[in-house]
Amino acid sequence: MKMVKSLLLGSAAGLVAVSAGQAADLPVKAKPVEYVKVCSLYGAGFYYMPGTDICLKIGGYVRAETTYHSNGNFGQGPTAGDVNNRTTNEFVMRARAYITADAREQTAWGTARAYVAVGVATTDVGNALTPSILGFNRAFIQWAGITAGITQSFYDFMSYAAVSYRAFWPNSDTGDAGWWVWAYTAQLGNGLSASISAEQRRMSQIVCTVGGSASATGTPTFCSGGNPAASSLVVGTSTIGAGYGGIQSPDIVGNIRIDQTWGSAQVMAAAHEVNANYYGSISNGLSETGHPGDRWGWAVGVGLRLNAPFIAQGDYFQMQAAYVQGAMGYLDKGNNTPNFGWERGGDFGFGVQSDCVVASTSAPVGGPVVNGTGCNLTTGWQVNASYEHYWTPQFHESLFGGITELRYNDQANAILCVAEGAGIGPFPASTGSLARAQAGCNNNFDIWSVGTRLQYDFTKTLYFGVEFLYQHLDTATLPNNVLHNFALVPANNDMACGVVEGTPPACAHIKDMNNLAVTARIHKDFLP
Repeated sequence: MKMVKSLLLGSAAGLVAVSAGQAADLPVKAKPVEYVKVCSLYGAGFYYMPGTDICLKIGGYVRAETTYHSNGNFGQGPTAGDVNNRTTNEFVMRARAYITADAREQTAWGTARAYVAVGVATTDVGNALTPSILGFNRAFIQWAGITAGITQSFYDFMSYAAVSYRAFWPNSDTGDAGWWVWAYTAQLGNGLSASISAEQRRMSQIVCTVGGSASATGTPTFCSGGNPAASSLVVGTSTIGAGYGGIQSPDIVGNIRIDQTWGSAQVMAAAHEVNANYYGSISNGLSETGHPGDRWGWAVGVGLRLNAPFIAQGDYFQMQAAYVQGAMGYLDKGNNTPNFGWERGGDFGFGVQSDCVVASTSAPVGGPVVNGTGCNLTTGWQVNASYEHYWTPQFHESLFGGITELRYNDQANAILCVAEGAGIGPFPASTGSLARAQAGCNNNFDIWSVGTRLQYDFTKTLYFGVEFLYQHLDTATLPNNVLHNFALVPANNDMACGVVEGTPPACAHIKDMNNLAVTARIHKDFLP
């Protein structure tokens, strides 16, 4: 027994010694892993960045869409010089994807927020599917009532993207492309707020001509320079900003808004500097030719949204109306080709869009300018509206439409008519401030649109939809309802104007135009 007891005690002592040695070799216990934590301060999808108080949300979407009968583009549609012949791209397709990041944290002055949205896209008309960098449409900071960077204009109210896929019915919405702003918003309580904002200027173009053409086949001479180039009457030509001088002032925008359970409402206004470039039509000595005085254009508007849950959950009505002078960008932000027009079956409809019209008989180096005019501001108005109805919780339809109308004063109309070959001679004497229009030449026009979009939401982040958009252009007019020169006609047209002035040219007749475009889209959001 003593021997067994000694063996047991010895074995126990050995085990204790071995265990002690092994324990001495164990590493120090690691610190617990700092897992990402949910941040509930700003809604779903936010997480704390490890080791900070910053909450971050990553999101985005992928979209594929196609449109038929839109002149091969998604931005302007048929209004951008659709000639409707074998050169026309009837079918266009696009894939687009955006990634968004939303970072927020608390400060002594409230929440500080930084937001960015960057994306890529392909747009194809059957030539090549080469990816292209789309850039970004959001990059802004919000803090202590300040909003600064690329976001949406504080003039905007009606959400067009919420009810329609195609943006080529005229509207002021800057939401898709984004807009540079530096704004301050005061929260006044009970859903009432007021904002003041310095913003990127919204330019159409300034039409500036020198002299006139006595030839039926001629085209007018436009003032040189401009930012970015000389203006043009050709439909389908990208002349945004043409005829303007360099930026001297941002647009000044203000709004007063109320948001309640019943919906929301807003009144807004904007001031826009219209600073034409020089009168001259030469490349040297432009400053010696002089320039018209600067003028301030303006826009006033009102917006209304009424929720209608008593009809169906999610239903709502929205509208926006505006009246502007010298600031057409507050009626038609999305159109990079300000001159409306398209051709079909030997007929042609058009409408020149400008913020101001300027002209002179001549602008020699050393001056003085001969028969120079001031800046004739263009007047316009617009009413757009929509209604969204949910037939079921997943299937909904929007009805939308609007009308936009532009009006020129007598001098601006006469200047344009001279440029279009419909002035009263003798030339070049009867130009500039002496310009006169032939009977039947009227550059006032309007365009109205109506459409419906049907959409089925398979989930909260996946939908498929189709849209039908009909547009009607009440065209500007020319004497005898025919073209008098090449000033207006787009590229690849089927019109020929090869006769002497004073007789009806053998070319397209001026008539109102119509178009129906159809779009299909599938869209998937992705969130954390």
